[in-house]
Amino acid sequence: MAFQDIVEDLKEFDINDLDFENVGSWPMAVKSIIWLLVFIGVLVAGYFYDIVDLQKNLATAQVEESTLKSQFERKAFQASNLDAYRKQMEVMEESFGALISQLPSDTEVPGLLEDIDSKGRQSGLEILNINLQEERQEEFYVELPIEIVVRGSYHDLGSFVSGIAGLPRIVTLHDFEIIQNDQRTLTMNIIARTYRYKDLDAEADDA
Repeated sequence: MAFQDIVEDLKEFDINDLDFENVGSWPMAVKSIIWLLVFIGVLVAGYFYDIVDLQKNLATAQVEESTLKSQFERKAFQASNLDAYRKQMEVMEESFGALISQLPSDTEVPGLLEDIDSKGRQSGLEILNINLQEERQEEFYVELPIEIVVRGSYHDLGSFVSGIAGLPRIVTLHDFEIIQNDQRTLTMNIIARTYRYKDLDAEADDA
């Protein structure tokens, strides 16, 4: 049927003339429009029931692909720098070992007290008191406070503090208190703190 014929049929068409019990008698133009509408409806329904779900699945797959690419790039970077990481770990272990060697063990504490006493006398100070106080337990180490009371000149006190800082073991100085006795001498009360490494594996075995 030509397009002009369809237009002519539609001009003459009256919806009241349609017999819904006898669809076959409908004009060809009307049936063509009905079939076109049905076809469009099927396409729309297929889009919403199938294509939309496919688009969601595609979006999910794209996100997963991006995540996998990022993970791959990160692991590839780590793998390419593995040797550098190993060397860095070796350096860190050596540094850690050097620091640990500067922490006195239980048996070395008396020797440390003797070193402090010796530094004081070498500096020309009068040693009034060197008293090991109670240990303080921290998470990874044990703190050993040592109360020190000495008497001498300002120059001698400075020499003593410098000598303590130069000890091969880690010793930090805190809570300075200096009292002037006369024009020539001062009394210094100070807390020296040294540290002992807490061997967590050994403590776990003892437990």
